[in-house]
Amino acid sequence: MDSQSDKHMIKRTLQSFGFVLLSLLPVLAQANQVNQVNLNINLATPVMEAGQSHRAFIKVSLEGFKQQDKQARIPANVAIVLDKSGSMGGDKIKYAREAAIMAIKRLDERDIVSVVSYDSRVQVVVPATEVHNQRAIYDAIRHIRADGNTALFAGVSKGANELRKFLSRNKVNRVILLSDGLANVGPQSASELGELGASLAKEGISVTTIGLGLGYNEDLMTRLAGYSDGNHAFVENAEDLASVFQYEFGDVLSVVAQGVNIEIRCRNGVKPIRLLGRESEIIGNRVTTRLNQLYSEQEKFVILEVEVPQQQAETELELVAVEVHYDNLITQNEEQLSGQSIARFSGSKQEVRAARDDKALEAAVEQVANEYSRDAIEARDSGDLEGAKQILKDSASYLGSQAESLNSPRLQKQEEEALQDADAMELDQNWNKQRKELKARQYKRATQQAY
Repeated sequence: MDSQSDKHMIKRTLQSFGFVLLSLLPVLAQANQVNQVNLNINLATPVMEAGQSHRAFIKVSLEGFKQQDKQARIPANVAIVLDKSGSMGGDKIKYAREAAIMAIKRLDERDIVSVVSYDSRVQVVVPATEVHNQRAIYDAIRHIRADGNTALFAGVSKGANELRKFLSRNKVNRVILLSDGLANVGPQSASELGELGASLAKEGISVTTIGLGLGYNEDLMTRLAGYSDGNHAFVENAEDLASVFQYEFGDVLSVVAQGVNIEIRCRNGVKPIRLLGRESEIIGNRVTTRLNQLYSEQEKFVILEVEVPQQQAETELELVAVEVHYDNLITQNEEQLSGQSIARFSGSKQEVRAARDDKALEAAVEQVANEYSRDAIEARDSGDLEGAKQILKDSASYLGSQAESLNSPRLQKQEEEALQDADAMELDQNWNKQRKELKARQYKRATQQAY
């Protein structure tokens, strides 16, 4: 074969190879998108009235991608920490044992489990181990008996120590704490437990707290969960523990991203006022917050309230730039997302109204009302019963007007809830239970907890 023929053959081969590569590009791009977190930035009022300043809500939301293969899920590294103080006697400890065993049955040899019990002292019932011999794990749990006081801080710390034996950024690292009583051995304030949660979050460990009955400290439990980005549940009756554990393990087994850091920078004279939904840091024009985990096909969001300077009609203004960094547990890469929010200004009220993003505004209204609910608890705790009731009635009025404007059944339901909460505050003997219900509901709304 002459050199000219060789050249033609090589050319045809390269062209064919190039065609194959080009045809594969959409498939590769689609595969990349399938395993990528979705970032959405929605301005509740994308068109604003010109000639005046505005308060505006920006919804920054992240949606976990779908797990394509349920069998290829991320391994879990779970420490179950059970309160076995004297108040847990009888049915409580029995249902707690059964719930823990039932949940562990969802794990397999890919996963790590440890079990810690605590009263006045802490005991490692099952040291961190791969889930091979399930029968031995169940037998150890069944031998837990209730007695003594409540060394809650030490119990969580010991659970975290067990997690550290197999700690990995490619595992879901979670402490699941169950308690029915007040911490009365060792550190016992909400702030101290919050600090523990924050320090564990830096290691990639989250703490889910389950409060059983009416004797636990809901401030402590929500603070510990919140600062570590775990879940929180109020369980009045011990027989409901099994369903709560099932939901919790469902979350654990559906995590697709971890170490999610969100940075929002305000632009062009826009000033951040507050971030609704999560703890955050605001320094100048920069707002930062984080999520420890993101679940498959679940949306998590924050609402940023900003002050927007007045602009002339027919102008556009970039309000914020958003950057997100996270660890993708499927690709095992650190990945980045970015976006921005731009507002347009108009002299037409009709155009402003027509452009409104009702879903983003509805989410913002829910979070603002959640802040009202928090303020009501503070007022009630300080002895101002009438003030607390008025705050909830103001919240209901706000929700009602927005529900009508947005034609929102969700906000209408929340309005009815606020009025019921205001009426229920009349009875002192019910306040302990109501406070726990309020705190649990506030937490779930703020963090978009699924259960």
